[in-house]
Amino acid sequence: LGCERAQGGTRMLLATSRATASPVHVHRPAFNVARSDSNRQTRGARQAERVRARSYRSSGARERRGKATVAPRAAEAGEIKNSMGKVGFIGLGIMGKPMASNLLKAGFEVVVYNRTQAKCDELVKLGATAAKTPAEVVGACDTTVCMLADPKACLEVALGENGITSAIEAGKAVVDMSTVDAATSAQIYEAVKAKGGRFLEAPVSGSKKPAEDGALVILGAGDKDVYDESLPLFEVMGKKSVYLGDIGNGAKMKLVVNMMLGCMTTTFSEAIGLAEKSGLNRDEFFDVLGAGALQSPWYTIKGNAVKNELYGEHQVTFPMKHAQKDLRLALELGEQVNQSLTVAHETNELFKEAMAQGLQDCDLIAVHPVISKKEFNK
Repeated sequence: LGCERAQGGTRMLLATSRATASPVHVHRPAFNVARSDSNRQTRGARQAERVRARSYRSSGARERRGKATVAPRAAEAGEIKNSMGKVGFIGLGIMGKPMASNLLKAGFEVVVYNRTQAKCDELVKLGATAAKTPAEVVGACDTTVCMLADPKACLEVALGENGITSAIEAGKAVVDMSTVDAATSAQIYEAVKAKGGRFLEAPVSGSKKPAEDGALVILGAGDKDVYDESLPLFEVMGKKSVYLGDIGNGAKMKLVVNMMLGCMTTTFSEAIGLAEKSGLNRDEFFDVLGAGALQSPWYTIKGNAVKNELYGEHQVTFPMKHAQKDLRLALELGEQVNQSLTVAHETNELFKEAMAQGLQDCDLIAVHPVISKKEFNK
């Protein structure tokens, strides 16, 4: 319930965002991956039947809601057979593995690649085909999805030896769902386009549990035809997708959202420390916070983690090293556009301090023990 509520909060934030002058196309899936392990396989098979019976038109009637353009539900787009064929998936980490698993359970043919080949084994058991290089994935698939850790990994997979651009050709599409900066997205976009390929950046809002539940929010930008063609995939992996226009807008939106998430986490931790050191009961603070205007599913989830000291590496939903990377990229964006980010800067320093203590692979809430030990700085 907590994670579903958390994603609902993210949905409200994104639904009111107007950061780009380009029209925002919002797509709300008609169905999602089964939420119960006991019936996931059965529902997945039924969903595959439905997905493959649909296609999405880039033109036609749209429901106007302010500046946003709301895409029609899949059921309204006609019962034309979808011809996506095999789908490639590169990157099987905390997020990529459940996302690729959901595609398999929904009936898609998936070709997977991961730098650590052992991570492909579980997906192969579900029916995936394992490839030895990114180029092999692209060669076998018309659409290839990437979900990688950082800009360095994305550039290596896209531009390196046996990378994506060594095999991309006219008509093939790349959907990069990694969180990177706009400049990295633009560099990969240009390299793919130079070979005749098509490119969509589609970073996601959501962490491990929403990825498992198929409840991510997908932020698309770049080639609109790729966005439209990828909607059957997004229906399985997410609960909502938006098209934000020019390449780079998806990356920027993701960095803005994750910057807020990091700042919320450290501010929450400082508030807990202030309450406890001033003699207040922590549980009563949580109760009051949850009853007022500052109530947030994120605070509920991370408050539970603090209460039960869920700081270990095996309890990660959003690794601190990835949260700090996103903060760093957000600060770089702020410098580029000349926007002061004082709170984000201090949050970044706190995460760096926690990582220096060996907490980089823990969940970002592991910053709390570090903050709670700090003294007032006059």
